[in-house]
Amino acid sequence: MNVMTEVKVIKTAAEAALAATYAEAHGRLPGGSAIAARRQAAFDLFAKEGLPHRRVEDWKYTDLRALMREAKPLAPPPDVAAKARGKAAGVLVGDVETRRLVFIDGAFMPELSDIAALEAGLTIGSLAQALAGGDAALAGELGKLAPATDVAVALNTALMSDGAVIRIAPGATIERPLHLVFAASGKPAASFIRSLVTVGQRARAMLIESHEGPAGSGYQVNAALELLVGDGAHVDHVKLIGEGTDALHVSTLAAAIGGKARFNTFTFTVGGAVVRNQIFLNFDGEETVAGIRGASLLKGKQHADTTLVVRHGARGCQSREVFKSVLDDEAHGVFQGRIIVKPQAQQTDAKMMTRALLLSDRAEADNKPELEIFADDVQCGHGATAGAIDEELKFYLMARGIPEPEAEALLIQAFLGEAVDGLEHAGLREALMDQVAAWLKARA
Repeated sequence: MNVMTEVKVIKTAAEAALAATYAEAHGRLPGGSAIAARRQAAFDLFAKEGLPHRRVEDWKYTDLRALMREAKPLAPPPDVAAKARGKAAGVLVGDVETRRLVFIDGAFMPELSDIAALEAGLTIGSLAQALAGGDAALAGELGKLAPATDVAVALNTALMSDGAVIRIAPGATIERPLHLVFAASGKPAASFIRSLVTVGQRARAMLIESHEGPAGSGYQVNAALELLVGDGAHVDHVKLIGEGTDALHVSTLAAAIGGKARFNTFTFTVGGAVVRNQIFLNFDGEETVAGIRGASLLKGKQHADTTLVVRHGARGCQSREVFKSVLDDEAHGVFQGRIIVKPQAQQTDAKMMTRALLLSDRAEADNKPELEIFADDVQCGHGATAGAIDEELKFYLMARGIPEPEAEALLIQAFLGEAVDGLEHAGLREALMDQVAAWLKARA
């Protein structure tokens, strides 16, 4: 006789806490019935799948079920001390002049933001206000680009509370970079931030995200940005991750890029205990050129994962992916990159390279570049390397009177330079190399 037994799925403490948080909060989160239904569908996916773990291929090297031992409660509204911290945030960009939009624990702070005298063609708003006001256009656009089957995105959709809504009209040129300053107050809490940016045809803009917070606080951040780039537009996107030493940070960029556009994105990771940076790019128009780069500086027991999926869906596009990581102590760096060339994307030119520099025998690098090509008239390639500092080059510098620590620092700076030099903004390049120098000084 066959006996059917019911298999009971055991939830972790973090999964149970996230379910309890949603049950308590979903009724007061902003948005009408359509948004509420979308939240529920996203939460149902999480309830079915649970937190990603190593048996999920895309999360093989970042077992969030094991790494996320607890789920923090939703962050409360910022108090006076939190606002003071937010006012001082944004140091990662140095003295680059930007239009600051400040968020503290995910909540938009208009009184700390530079939202006066906006350029022609630029509108800036709060996601929470737009959802509460029943913005029909926003409700129709939200969630169109971010992959609905990704559990991290699903959690963000279920619990999103605030973020930026930015629209740039066709043909507009935004002179000052738009700087989204995401500051954590230090409270042991969780923030779920969702932003939507649309850039019209032939418009030009630079968008900077900086995520930072104090050391010693185990706060958690789940941020997602959906970015729509119109035909002929020129967009530069930079994400700077300088979270506190005990923070957990999961962020997603989902972008759709039109034809004959120029798009650059750069990710710089220097903080956070556990970082997962996801990038999903769709080339929807012909003859677009894109630079996709990143650099990571990790030490201690930091874990940072960059997962990239680039879909070439139109003819004649070019993409260059360059990612560099420097790993010290027991740090763990992960790069997973996949380029997908669809049958209609003939004459695609795509090349991906990831390199890891190991400064310690205990550091670990996992690199996994992939190509999926369904067209025959293409030029595509990928590569990955991991190794220690070249001793011959270091000896060459030391033989000319340069002390060993300085010789190593010069080689590390040169190693990262290939990725950082891809930034078109000279001031931001300088600011990031200053961050590299500060990291190396602390190491020495």
